[in-house]
Amino acid sequence: MVSVKDGEVWAHDSGEPDGGDGLPLVLLHPGVGDSRVWQPVLPRLTERHRVIHYDARGYGRSPAPTAAYSLVEDLIAVLDHFGVARAVLAGSSMGGATAISLALRDPARVAGLALVVPGVTGAEDLVSREFVAEVGRLAEAGDMDGIVALVMRTSAAAGTGDDAEVAAHVRSVIPAWFAVHPHHVPDPPAYDRLGELDMPCVLVLGERDQPE
Repeated sequence: MVSVKDGEVWAHDSGEPDGGDGLPLVLLHPGVGDSRVWQPVLPRLTERHRVIHYDARGYGRSPAPTAAYSLVEDLIAVLDHFGVARAVLAGSSMGGATAISLALRDPARVAGLALVVPGVTGAEDLVSREFVAEVGRLAEAGDMDGIVALVMRTSAAAGTGDDAEVAAHVRSVIPAWFAVHPHHVPDPPAYDRLGELDMPCVLVLGERDQPE
């Protein structure tokens, strides 16, 4: 467990592999999953890299927040805990937004970005209001199955059909949305500053992801 402001998060550091001398790789999970989403690729990554991954507050093995917090400040706390001065960040969706936020806030700490359908702060037009409204309606009705089905349609559409493992993962993280909402403080707007990013970036988009 890593101490962060007014709380803690679960984090794992694979350590430097034999013969490895490159920059650490930090994996930042999406809001529709926790750090377990990286499990299928971790063995290959840790063969060649020191890999750090963690659960954002309220997700996976990290306790829910009890006070105001910032995703980028938590990322900085994790890096400091493991003595990482500079790293490559790979982030998906929510995690992508956090990676971008740190790259703009402290570019010296970010050697490169791998952004998988990333979010970005300060882009309200890119938030699906229909999705948010539907989640709210289903939550008020206590329809967890409906929320899971909605997320499966919008964020897991590129699978091979019904996937019980993915559905179970989604179901397990939905409570985090409601646990963190009262405490999460959005990081400063980044959308209008994307042109300032001057480190190597890889951007991956999904043809079947939400259009926004």
